[in-house]
Amino acid sequence: MSGVATRIEELLKHPEVKRMTSNINSELLERRAYNPPICRVFESPYTRLKEDDRYRFTIHPETIKRLGRIIKNTVQKIQGAGAPEEQIPQEYTKRRNIGIVFSGGPAPGGHNVIAGLYDAAKKANPETKLFGFILGPDGIIENEVIEITGDMVDQYRNLGGFTMIKTGRTKIDTEKKMDLSKKTCKELGLDALVIVGGDDSNTNAAFLAEEMYDDKIQIIGVPKTIDGDIQVRDADGRVLCAMSFGFHTAARAFAKEVSNLCTDGSSDVKYWHICKVMGRVASHLALEVALQTHANITLIGEDLAEYVDKERIEKARLEGTTDYTAYGMTLRHLSRVICDCIVRRALAGKNYGVIVIPEGVLEFINEIQVFIIKLNAIIAEYNNTHDTDFHSDFPYLEDKLEYLRRQARRSREDPSFTIWNTRDDELFNDLPEFFQEGLLTERDSHGNFQFSKVETDKVLMGLVKDYLNYLKEEGVYKIGISRGYYEKTLRQAGLDPEHYGPVLFKNYTDGQLLIVRPSIISVKTLGQELVKAGILKKEEEIPEAVLKIYNKSVPKFSTQLHFYGYDGRGSDPTRFDCIYSYNLGLTVFSLIANGATGQMAAIKNLEQEFDKWEPIGIPIAPLMHLEERKGRLELVLEKSIVDINSAAYQVVRALRERWLAAEPGPDNYRRPGPIRFTGRSEEDRPITLVLNSLAREHN
Repeated sequence: MSGVATRIEELLKHPEVKRMTSNINSELLERRAYNPPICRVFESPYTRLKEDDRYRFTIHPETIKRLGRIIKNTVQKIQGAGAPEEQIPQEYTKRRNIGIVFSGGPAPGGHNVIAGLYDAAKKANPETKLFGFILGPDGIIENEVIEITGDMVDQYRNLGGFTMIKTGRTKIDTEKKMDLSKKTCKELGLDALVIVGGDDSNTNAAFLAEEMYDDKIQIIGVPKTIDGDIQVRDADGRVLCAMSFGFHTAARAFAKEVSNLCTDGSSDVKYWHICKVMGRVASHLALEVALQTHANITLIGEDLAEYVDKERIEKARLEGTTDYTAYGMTLRHLSRVICDCIVRRALAGKNYGVIVIPEGVLEFINEIQVFIIKLNAIIAEYNNTHDTDFHSDFPYLEDKLEYLRRQARRSREDPSFTIWNTRDDELFNDLPEFFQEGLLTERDSHGNFQFSKVETDKVLMGLVKDYLNYLKEEGVYKIGISRGYYEKTLRQAGLDPEHYGPVLFKNYTDGQLLIVRPSIISVKTLGQELVKAGILKKEEEIPEAVLKIYNKSVPKFSTQLHFYGYDGRGSDPTRFDCIYSYNLGLTVFSLIANGATGQMAAIKNLEQEFDKWEPIGIPIAPLMHLEERKGRLELVLEKSIVDINSAAYQVVRALRERWLAAEPGPDNYRRPGPIRFTGRSEEDRPITLVLNSLAREHN
């Protein structure tokens, strides 16, 4: 053994072995060395802000009351200023202490926000210091901080993750947390604090800006979320921020994996791959993945919410009633829609396929949404009343169900208590146990229902499988058989295809893809049909070749479930996100250097070519609205959902049939390929943005 160990030690010293086993590879080196192009305004010696009063917002009265110091902020356009020989204003170049924090889940491009801010700050004044708060907002509250150096920045340029300073999900939402945060900022002598995060994090930025206004500590937000649900428009629908950074990378990472499954499905021809992609509130990722891959079926939650069952409405009208349940998709009807697509592909000889489901699709199903709202309220009321935690007090499902039963009894005894009645309890108890468990799962730190922890795919596919079994018994769900294969199989067995064909198939006279008759749903019924046609005698065995054809027509619905989320948000960024996030960092510094606070750094015209990009600051306060959180209304930044009137959605809708490919012939799958940072062949921005931009130009 000692000889083997010696040889291994010698092998490990070999330069080629060292190179091949190093964590530093050529792709990493190329990424670190890449210098993203910068918007034209940043080529100037310095920048200035110009108010752009063309944009107006509908402001909620509660916002005016609670964010009075920053509510009058306007959109700020960043302009290049100064000729090379001009002296740069002293205020622009003064020494600063700037803090930056990541908040919420990682998104590809975060490190480049730091890099852009660092480069701009050091260019303006090499004495400026940049501090990174460790593990998110907890780092601010607890004063856990490091000074960010050039070597640190260079180590993470163009790389994914938030590894440099980590991230966390704490909200600075109490007076105590706010006081501790102010104390930290003052102890560090911060001139500005940059919060990189999603809707909740930018909400935090607005309240911090309000609280620290008199302390002259500037607060700047940066839009980050792979879900793509931070999109800013003014009251007239004009786009100020088309997409948060990280979205394009996550969508491309998911699309590559989903595309691989399209290839697998059409090769092995026996699985339906069910792909759940992140997107708790909005279906932007599912929409982009559909455009990237042409998956056979893509569910868009916002589309389901708009569904109207016209047949049920007409039936109610004829009966002189109104059927309110006809508005909005039900789980049962959605499962029928999916079944219809699966059956149609099977009849075309394709008993396989790929379905893309957004993580939060259940939020758009009326019956489920009602349960979620009611359970959120019940859990919040319990926590507030007992000053404890519902999930700790009722750790097991049966405990939780018993508590709900008590609430139902309470509704019978107290007419004013309507939140959970006997009917609610009965309907809830009809749900599968795993789904009950999912709906009663612990809420996140913001009081949101955690859709990623609910097996949405399992819920839907359970209903789909049940209905497919019913359709199989009804003789509807069958696999189409190629006429050529049928004829060859029978002739090889010495049988006449013309003799058996009219009995076996309902479309034998004119079909190239033959469909077994609905009445033939088992070997027994197959034999009965052959006997009835006089082809077999009662005691005779069914010819093996005929049995083979029949068995080929019997579908087996086999699924493989996949979840795409953490892998995409941890991906190294696309070139688009590298450029976007780096310029966001430059934008952040311009806002700070020009005295802005309570603003969100953004790039306008993202959907257009790079030379049309315009760095801006968007006032956060006017974007706020009241939303229910933990059982009470709170001011938060409004999320953006998929606009079903947008060009991107309408294109997907128009191409659904083509992508379903429920006909003989090849599928219509698209191969997006991997994230090719080193190449130039991938699209330079999300397809959804391109389509929406082209539509606006067309109009």
